[in-house]
Amino acid sequence: MKHFAVLFSIFLFAGSLATEAQPKKKRILAIGQVKGFQHDATSNGLATMWKLGKESGLWDTYIRTDTQLITKKKLTGNAKNIDFFDAVFFYTTGELELDDEQKAALLSFVRDDGKGFIGSHSAIDTLYKWPEYGEMVGGYFDGHPWGQFKAPIVVEDGEHPITRHFPKTFIAFDEIYQARAYSREKVRVLMSMDADQLDLKHAGVKRTDRDFAIAWVKKYGKGRVFYSTFGHRDEMWDRPDIQKMWLEAAKWSMGMTEGDATPRPRP
Repeated sequence: MKHFAVLFSIFLFAGSLATEAQPKKKRILAIGQVKGFQHDATSNGLATMWKLGKESGLWDTYIRTDTQLITKKKLTGNAKNIDFFDAVFFYTTGELELDDEQKAALLSFVRDDGKGFIGSHSAIDTLYKWPEYGEMVGGYFDGHPWGQFKAPIVVEDGEHPITRHFPKTFIAFDEIYQARAYSREKVRVLMSMDADQLDLKHAGVKRTDRDFAIAWVKKYGKGRVFYSTFGHRDEMWDRPDIQKMWLEAAKWSMGMTEGDATPRPRP
């Protein structure tokens, strides 16, 4: 009996060590509030982030279509405020329902707490009346001159964990945004479009510098920000290489991997 007790104690101790050795799962707050153009792929985008976390075992995704949890205030009814999370994911449009305290909470979450922000497609078609948001994310929507088309993509940073799995060039059929209030002096572009393959005389083309970024990263205070224009179409969320991009973007934004976010000129 004494030997059994010893063995049982060893078993419990080993189990405890194994539990402690497992990294704590991260948490992502995924917001799909829509106050402007309706994207049919919003559900797929939110569900994909949930699926990637579930399948990888790296994070749990809390999906919301409201902004109640974006606050530093204590909430009732078992609701978790923003401090509970490690990153916030936006697939949003328009002027979201955020008061001044909530806006300050989101900025502080990234800038001061060192947490992550992940923006998909219309995340830059959001909160135009709040310039600090545009500064954090890295730009604002300024049209999609070519609509949905076979976009010629160039991977500018093949060493970054978010993009190293892509070939140097590839084609993506999606609706690609043109950005304003965006500068390579403030973000590190990971992917862009090959301007030599674009109709630059097309109605709505405003960037005379031929700079049409597809995805970028940036540091915002202590935190990390990733944005990609991909995601208008359901098919883009179903592509394995694009899902891998979102997986690695989530990991990077939450500090689970390292990748340079230093701004640099176009190669």
